[in-house]
Amino acid sequence: MEHSTVVDIAASPQRVWQVLTDVERWPDWTRSVRWVRRLEEGPLRTGSRAKISQPRLPTVDWTVIDLEPEEGFTWVSTGPGSKATARHWIQPLPGGGSTVRLSVEQSGPLGVLVGRLYSGLTDRYLAMEAAGLKRQCEASVT
Repeated sequence: MEHSTVVDIAASPQRVWQVLTDVERWPDWTRSVRWVRRLEEGPLRTGSRAKISQPRLPTVDWTVIDLEPEEGFTWVSTGPGSKATARHWIQPLPGGGSTVRLSVEQSGPLGVLVGRLYSGLTDRYLAMEAAGLKRQCEASVT
């Protein structure tokens, strides 16, 4: 089961990338995240791990499995019978700006059940993240 949202942002892909990959600051611009703690230092890269706490959800570890600088990244969180895959991808818009697609896919026997149970919450959190990312990126455009 996959949920996604798309948002156009009046900021360069480079700026969006800068905000999106500074994962420990996500709580500054979205209420859907309480806190994020990177589990190693340095820039976000394939293999990077982070622990994330969100309201109404258990705290989970995420591992980056795919990353293309200034284009996007995908990370996964696994548990018994479940796998969550979250994608964050940026495309440049003609004439400037960016389109960002955020998605979460739940798979595995328990993952599909969790995806159904939390469907409305997932959609709300994706919308909050998209709106917050847009505000944060556009506020800093000079």
